[in-house]
Amino acid sequence: MTRGAPMPDTVTLHVPFRVVKRGGRKEMQMPEGATQPRRTDNTLVKALARAFRWKRMLESGEFASISELAEKEGIAFTYMARVLRLTLLAPDIVEAILDGRQRPEVTLARVLEPFPVEWMSQGAAIELDRNHS
Repeated sequence: MTRGAPMPDTVTLHVPFRVVKRGGRKEMQMPEGATQPRRTDNTLVKALARAFRWKRMLESGEFASISELAEKEGIAFTYMARVLRLTLLAPDIVEAILDGRQRPEVTLARVLEPFPVEWMSQGAAIELDRNHS
């Protein structure tokens, strides 16, 4: 535009995306090849923080058992035991979650499902996109 040209009244911007439902909420899905912004899942991060905190409390001897700790925290034993399994995740998976580099399918419900203990097998089981940047 030149200085003398008038500003248009309307500007139209086309952004290619589609809306998909995931777990009851709507998300924008970008076309193939478009870079996705990093998005940290605070629920996952909080669960990881709790898991490592609880593990530290158990290892320090502050609590003798998961049952005792669960009672003190006011949380069901079964839930605490599943969250504590997150401490068995491979370091690169934990790092990817903390950096927001996990796929959208990787939710708290998904990582609380049983997964292999061997680190090399976890990426496929948890659907981690190790190349996602």
